[in-house]
Amino acid sequence: MTANETPQPTATYDSAFLRACRREPVPHTPVWFMRQAGRSLPEYRKVREGVPMLESCMRPELVTEITLQPVRRHDVDAAIFFSDIVVPLKAIGLDLDIKPGVGPVVEQPVRTRADLARLRDLTPEDVPYVTEAIGMLTRELGATPLIGFAGAPFTLASYLVEGGPSRTYENAKAMMYGDPELWADLLDRLADITAAFLKVQIEAGASAVQLFDSWAGALAPADYRNSVMPASAKVFDAVAGYGVPRIHFGVGTGELLKLMGEAGADVVGVDWRVPLDEAARRVGPGKALQGNLDPTVLFTDKDTVAAKAREVLDAAAGLEGHVFNLGHGVMPNTDPDALTRLVEYVHTATAR
Repeated sequence: MTANETPQPTATYDSAFLRACRREPVPHTPVWFMRQAGRSLPEYRKVREGVPMLESCMRPELVTEITLQPVRRHDVDAAIFFSDIVVPLKAIGLDLDIKPGVGPVVEQPVRTRADLARLRDLTPEDVPYVTEAIGMLTRELGATPLIGFAGAPFTLASYLVEGGPSRTYENAKAMMYGDPELWADLLDRLADITAAFLKVQIEAGASAVQLFDSWAGALAPADYRNSVMPASAKVFDAVAGYGVPRIHFGVGTGELLKLMGEAGADVVGVDWRVPLDEAARRVGPGKALQGNLDPTVLFTDKDTVAAKAREVLDAAAGLEGHVFNLGHGVMPNTDPDALTRLVEYVHTATAR
């Protein structure tokens, strides 16, 4: 499928997940979890043993196995493609690595206009392992949708400019405020790379895509609108013609929810800080919402988890569309059985 073709119904089209994204009636509230494929699963730790993170993202058989693990174990309503937000940056030749316990580390941070030349266009030939893995996955998943994803331009820029994870984003914000033309050109270049990466995933068979602007919560609304939103909107617009749902998520973005919806998302992800009924008021009509159980609730007893999940479902009762998720990713020490029970609870409690 290309962006100019009319989307055709697929095996996944009538799934609860895609119906909720389209704000249509569902047989039950669909559930998936950010980071559902990962360190919380012993089977994940076993297959990843001795394999560096970025290498594991480039082995189609391993990507397929890891992506399928939570679907088998938890009976979630969607799989999310196992990868990392820096994969497209690595694919175009940037010298970076994901260091255990640290995160993405960039050898030469992007600080000057000359550095932009290192950010060349991404082509499908740069990521053949993505196309191969998604082909394998869609055959295995059948009627279960696969969510593709990418990092949003601001979050990618924050890593590139800082050289790694940051709590303050001092270098990135200094560029944004002090050299707005360079900043705009950097985000525009990253928007093109991100859009190309999402297109590869959609054309290979992904049924939906999520844009992770994980660190956008560090921004004031005016700065987001003026200095970040145009690049995110460019990404969403670039994949609009495929007709697949587009999800937008960030952490600590309660003040940005309306703007994140306006950037072009069909579904707005909400972290645990804002109840879903209030989030719906902020976002406005015409969007589904995703979220938003606090991930730490899963460390309590099963009755507490059920009660807290019920609060989320009650807050979502009046929404046009709701995809149940956590307010951020599954934490590594989470008991996998707690996730399995949570999926079963949401399915049972919302069965129609």
